[in-house]
Amino acid sequence: MSLAGKHALVTGGGTGIGLAIARALAADGAVVTITGRRQDVLDEVSGEGLFGMAMDVRDEADVVAKIASAVAARGPIQICVANAGIAEGRALHKTDLAFWRNMMATNLDGAFLTIRESLASMRQTDWGRVIAVSSIAGLRGLQGAACYSASKHGLIGLIRALSEDYLGKPITFNALCPAYVDTPIVTRNTASIAERAGVSAQAARDMMVSANRHNRLIAPEEVSAAAMWLVSPGSESVNGQAVEIAGGQM
Repeated sequence: MSLAGKHALVTGGGTGIGLAIARALAADGAVVTITGRRQDVLDEVSGEGLFGMAMDVRDEADVVAKIASAVAARGPIQICVANAGIAEGRALHKTDLAFWRNMMATNLDGAFLTIRESLASMRQTDWGRVIAVSSIAGLRGLQGAACYSASKHGLIGLIRALSEDYLGKPITFNALCPAYVDTPIVTRNTASIAERAGVSAQAARDMMVSANRHNRLIAPEEVSAAAMWLVSPGSESVNGQAVEIAGGQM
């Protein structure tokens, strides 16, 4: 099925998983609004069906205004990919409220606002797909990352509840739960883990690689392939699911 005529919104669409999903959607004919906090980053990858729009998912007024603007420019949103997020580990006894609130504001509040505003136009159409990019940490506790794990668990809970709310309607809600993906987040976390654990950068990277059951980092395109399945014919009965992309059973 071609996605021609479909408007997709992908938050955190300028890099990594979000960009891979946005490009796959555009390649199948969708017109894709990609958002992120840095317009310069979005400008570098815009074109060929991708339209960059700076938006801070933590800011309700900004999300409301920017999504309304995207709908006015490109039509109702029928594919919403709530991907924007941050990943940072910190021991709970070293976690202050500012760190906790920023994580929740980005990973959970941001997804809530994005999905809520996207549904305003999606509900007026005859077909819709909502995909949230959670994490394997949304299904099990990730050592040393209680705050991150809690935010990703909450995201899956949001998706599961929405799938119940819309049963029998032509809109599905699912979450993708990748393990460590080869993105700039992993690159940034390499230095953080090395400092916390007192090991070399290579040893820190190896720790993340070995945490994946197949002992390699996951390519962003592997996650985008799962997203494309969820927007393709035959996935209509896949709803309220947390799809693991982790190289094996977790």
